[in-house]
Amino acid sequence: METSHLIWTEEKRTELYRSGVLSVRDTVCRSPKGKTRTFTVIDSSDWVIVVPALQTEQGRQFLMVRQWRHGSRELSLEFPGGVIEPGESDEAGAARELAEETAYKAERLIKLGSMRPNPAIMSNQVHFYYGENLTSLPGQNLDEDEFVDVERISEEEVLAGMGRPPYVHALTAAALALYLTSPQVNRG
Repeated sequence: METSHLIWTEEKRTELYRSGVLSVRDTVCRSPKGKTRTFTVIDSSDWVIVVPALQTEQGRQFLMVRQWRHGSRELSLEFPGGVIEPGESDEAGAARELAEETAYKAERLIKLGSMRPNPAIMSNQVHFYYGENLTSLPGQNLDEDEFVDVERISEEEVLAGMGRPPYVHALTAAALALYLTSPQVNRG
């Protein structure tokens, strides 16, 4: 399929703001018809999200983290995840974030896929993993500004609650969709 009639060409970038988490830039681009427009783009490191599951006598349970989210000003119950560190692979980031936030280690991490959180305005990707055969570690290793409770939630409860508080994180919904559709995940 020919797509060159859809491609814009970047002509100039101007950084507007930089913080420890992201930067914002204006990018001047030329349309396929030759007109120039300015767009604002958010640059951030790639992220990782892990769907960690435990088989228990009560059935499959997810390890989830409850934490305060400053953007929405509310508590969110979500799968563990975070920023991939410079030089770190997405799989190593998944293993690290799982261990830091939940105090569990996955014997096996299965990549479920990667997505762009909002490609209209963001340049980064989020990588999704499924963690199986979990073993507990001595304790969480949270960052100084992280306050996280770990909870075991049944798969049924997560499925029934997605899209309503406290299951409001869109990337958790994306992770759940990939988990449900992955042929690599044994949900038996």
